[in-house]
Amino acid sequence: MKKLCKSRNDSMIDGVCGGIAEYLGVDSTIVRLLWVIFTLMGGSGILAYIIAMIVMKSPEQF
Repeated sequence: MKKLCKSRNDSMIDGVCGGIAEYLGVDSTIVRLLWVIFTLMGGSGILAYIIAMIVMKSPEQF
């Protein structure tokens, strides 16, 4: 069973988008672009990213 966690290999800021991409099995660039679009459309993407940084665990914590 796959677990959603931050990526330690594919990280730009904190590994959130890389971790989501690994969990979904897609390229991390796609997740990052979608996150930017989400942020530009409503502005809540920044808040969602900060929450994801706090909530998502690092791979070492499992």
